[in-house]
Amino acid sequence: MRWTIRPAEPADVAELQHIEVDAGRLFAEIGMESIAEDDPPTDAELLAHIGTGTAWVAVDEAGDPVGYALASTVDDEGHLDQVSLRPRAAGHGIGAALIEVVCGWADAEGHDAVTLTTFRDVAWNGPYYRRLGFVDVDDAAMGPELAAVRRGETDAGLDVAPRIAMRRSPAR
Repeated sequence: MRWTIRPAEPADVAELQHIEVDAGRLFAEIGMESIAEDDPPTDAELLAHIGTGTAWVAVDEAGDPVGYALASTVDDEGHLDQVSLRPRAAGHGIGAALIEVVCGWADAEGHDAVTLTTFRDVAWNGPYYRRLGFVDVDDAAMGPELAAVRRGETDAGLDVAPRIAMRRSPAR
């Protein structure tokens, strides 16, 4: 599959939501139905990221969106809020490339690292991010905003399987 990455645009919002729903279905296949049923980001959330230049979309050779990433700043570090792919786009390096775009954004913004939160043991989560150079962050080493993100996830019921925070320097 051939693809490119570009900044997301307001016209992409509905497709990004569809990508999130498609990507979520993989969680149902491993018994995490409640995660698969989560609502995608709202129009307002996606438009806010698009407006701040912290949303990117991967498009295939026909120009159709097949993946996206969202970023923010947490504890004065870049933070990967979300990266999602249509299942047919998995295995083509698109997810890793989107993550590199986020790391490049963080570096350009002067952040020393990129953080994320994820499921520790789900193959396309914790183990995948470790292969990309992310390391686990001990609870005691989390800044207050990252700790608040984790508390929010727990309060929202995302802790159906062990979750962790991870960090990586943008330039490896």
